[in-house]
Amino acid sequence: MRTEERCPPRSDLSPAGALGLADCTRHGRGSALPAGFGPDARWLGLMLDEVDYGMVLLDEHAKVLHANHAARAECEAGHPLRLLDREIHARLPEHVAPLHDALAGARRGHRKLLALGEAHQPVSVAVIPLGGVGEGGATLLMMGRRQVCERLSVQGFARCQALTPAETRVLEGLCDGLHPREVAQQHGITLATVRSQICSMRAKTGAQSIRDLVRQVSVLPPMLSRLRAIDS
Repeated sequence: MRTEERCPPRSDLSPAGALGLADCTRHGRGSALPAGFGPDARWLGLMLDEVDYGMVLLDEHAKVLHANHAARAECEAGHPLRLLDREIHARLPEHVAPLHDALAGARRGHRKLLALGEAHQPVSVAVIPLGGVGEGGATLLMMGRRQVCERLSVQGFARCQALTPAETRVLEGLCDGLHPREVAQQHGITLATVRSQICSMRAKTGAQSIRDLVRQVSVLPPMLSRLRAIDS
């Protein structure tokens, strides 16, 4: 049986009104919501920033209530969507109408999966209504990953499994979809060396194959805050 997800009352989201992009950005990596938000909202903001997918919450007028760290980072890095003055915009003119229609559909309770960006590298965005039709509910935009394995996740996995720097570079190439021969060419080493490093990684991780090794990284839970601190 399908159950409807309902948006919390507007007062629960923010006693002072919608959370704009300026607020999201100003509170930066710590991601604590502004003073005046209840303690539950603060923890909710911190929790959302641990999610390794961009998430943007819009009110019934398509104004930004909150954008998690991943969403802000994606938009700053040239994602097909951009955040500007508490509004979400499509970067390419041909995607303006599909985004508008999807948001309008969400207000009628319809979900939509958009493919945005350049044709050779589309990015998926799920448009998800959170309230019932006519209730003035919020809309969630969830951004698909542009990579199967995020670089920080690969590095965190490598540290956990005690991989060497050379093995980590090979693993990064494999997670980018490169063939071992392409990894060897990329780093100026022999194919035999790459194969030796793959065998070593498999022994350390218990992976049965390259595919299994990449799968172990792709299903990792997000570790964004810890890894951001390490990477910075």
